Amino acid sequence: MDRKTPAERGLLGRPHVRIDGLAKVTGGIVYASDTREGVVAHAALVTSTVARGRITGFDRSDTEAVPGLLGIFTHRELADAVAPVPHLMAGGYVNSSHRPLASDRIAYAGQVVALVVGRTQEAAARAAALLRVSYESEPAAGTFDDPGAEVVRFADLTSHHEDIAKGDPDSAWRTAAARVAARYETPVQHHNPIELFTTRCAWDGDRLTVHEPARSIGAVQHGLAAQLGIAPDRIRVISGPIGGHFGSKFGLSQHTALVALAAKRLGCAVSLVPTRRQCFTIANYRPESRHDIRLAADRNGRFTALVHEADVITSRFDPFAMEGTDVTASLYACPAVRTEERAVRVDRNTPGPMRAPPEVPYLFALESAVDEMAWELGLDPIALRRRNDTATDPITGKPFSTRPLMACFDAAASAFGWERRLPRGERLRDGPWQIGLGCASSVRPVKIAAATMRLRLFPDGSAEVAAAHHEIGNGITTLLAMGVADRLGVPVERVRVRLGDTALPPAGISGGSSTTTSLMTTLMLACDHLRAHLARAATAPGRPLEGCDAGSLVLADGALAEPDGRRLSLGAAAGLEDPEGIEVVAEFVPPGSKPRALEDLRSGHIGLTTGGDALSWAFGAQFAEVHVHAETGEIRVPRLTGAFAAGRILNPLTARSQLVGGMIWGLGSALLEETVLDGATYRNPDLAEYLVPTSADVGVVEALLLPDPDPSVNPLGVKGLGELGIIGVNAAIANAVHHATGHRIRRLPIRIEDLAQH
Repeated sequence: MDRKTPAERGLLGRPHVRIDGLAKVTGGIVYASDTREGVVAHAALVTSTVARGRITGFDRSDTEAVPGLLGIFTHRELADAVAPVPHLMAGGYVNSSHRPLASDRIAYAGQVVALVVGRTQEAAARAAALLRVSYESEPAAGTFDDPGAEVVRFADLTSHHEDIAKGDPDSAWRTAAARVAARYETPVQHHNPIELFTTRCAWDGDRLTVHEPARSIGAVQHGLAAQLGIAPDRIRVISGPIGGHFGSKFGLSQHTALVALAAKRLGCAVSLVPTRRQCFTIANYRPESRHDIRLAADRNGRFTALVHEADVITSRFDPFAMEGTDVTASLYACPAVRTEERAVRVDRNTPGPMRAPPEVPYLFALESAVDEMAWELGLDPIALRRRNDTATDPITGKPFSTRPLMACFDAAASAFGWERRLPRGERLRDGPWQIGLGCASSVRPVKIAAATMRLRLFPDGSAEVAAAHHEIGNGITTLLAMGVADRLGVPVERVRVRLGDTALPPAGISGGSSTTTSLMTTLMLACDHLRAHLARAATAPGRPLEGCDAGSLVLADGALAEPDGRRLSLGAAAGLEDPEGIEVVAEFVPPGSKPRALEDLRSGHIGLTTGGDALSWAFGAQFAEVHVHAETGEIRVPRLTGAFAAGRILNPLTARSQLVGGMIWGLGSALLEETVLDGATYRNPDLAEYLVPTSADVGVVEALLLPDPDPSVNPLGVKGLGELGIIGVNAAIANAVHHATGHRIRRLPIRIEDLAQH
């Protein structure tokens, strides 16, 4: 059966506005904390003011006098009511394995020490503020080199990690014509999504319904079942459109079980909307990192040695740390490479993914070192990268499925005007403003996961696609509707998309830029199954199209059409007397997956894979123009230009939007974002002092989309680009600052005081 009509032919690959856009901007979208069914009590958190120690007592007198108070829950009330569950990245389900109300022990500042419930949000907040907690404090390690910080090699922390060792980088370093050795540092950074980390729990007998924004509702369902000792099918998790997560809302939150227990004991639904300050410690964050890079090259600029040693902060209680040298070791041709990654355990909450989790800090280090090498050799930074481009992975020898890195540099350099860049020792000026131009690579390995999906075609020609995945604002709702329209000939406006409910077929985690690669591949399978089913039904004996060539039929606008022009309604042609229509369920397992991929998916576990015999990466090139005031050190970024190659682009409109947003976030990573530590405590956990880019900080941002046909990566040739846009921007800006001023800043964010010191 021809899957397309003339009106819908080639819909994928063309710009299309978001089908949920109007509802979003007019307040029609219902988020988790908007749910209002039934009588709802409201919860508020009390969090620890010390970083390590134990609770010695509570003064509840003022709290208990608050009108509308329904309950106070501490470790004395809950103790071991929540069973331990491993971390999501360690085969479990939770964003932190620490159980905050299991005992009187304090593991970090901001740990939940009480949950207070009132009839109104105001009553709960007031009661929580009046609860007095006394502590016996102990010394705490906050970050690198603090007394008590424990260094653990990644290879000893997780069973799957292997440090890289190829050739003899030490000998190559000693004999190299040019060498760069430096330490690069990135700070603590916190997600600050507009939608907070909310939870609403309601019981109906022994059945629990949870409304919570989560990027893996399967993990929430199965993890909560394990914590509470009930069957997963007794728990339904609903996560409607998510108001931003960017890596947070990662698996099952620590507070969800507490809210569920409070709802059970009080006999009513309980809703928790934490404060933004509390969100800095009840959720994950990007940990600070430091990278010692040694890069050597011969006189022609070809790399001869690379050593990348990295230290990343993690908590005392979770084996979680973001690995990134697998990407930096394979980006450029180099015969001798050694890496070592270490986790440093401190007394803070567990970190987690933050958009482009390892590549943002790790590539900041490498791409800064490459720029330093270009200056050392007197080469153009693009020319140096071109000399070290490679069609194969220097570590494994595997080929790249496609390698359009230099095509991205060529396109971006042309659009940016890189030819204006003056050679070494000469600088552009505009009055008191020193002007610098910088560039950096952007790369991201392609990830894909198993998924299942239900597709239904109704007699009136409308369709519904459903999966327990998530609309995080990336536009997957629109893409799924476009895919159905493209494949089945159903108008986009007649496609209903259902996501974010564990009652739907499981579809895994929203992360790793794997949403489009996984769901759209699954959708194509579902469409193929449905077309075959429909063709068989329409041409079966006794049907009006009996004997017709099923392959010649066209599905369009709620009817089947023959080449001669005859049109029949679906009901008449295929016998769709059932108003529920035809339903198919597709199951997709990508090559290279574990044998139990579908079982793991249905159990709420992560199943991302890179798969295949070749390295499949998305590529990009980032360019930044920076103006630095010669007297004040003020930094402005009037222009950012990026060119990206990420396989087939299914909706250029939403793709470009994601890339531009990522580039702006990269600007924030370079110049603004930093969570300030005071010992083991965060001192700026709010949007008044935690700085993010605003319209006044952002100049012209241009994202170019380059063709990158790669049928080997998956049937649609999609590579994913949600995280690609932010990668490399921080290095491009830092390199531009050096070009403008001659000062190399190796620690982010770059601030006025960094330049005023020179």
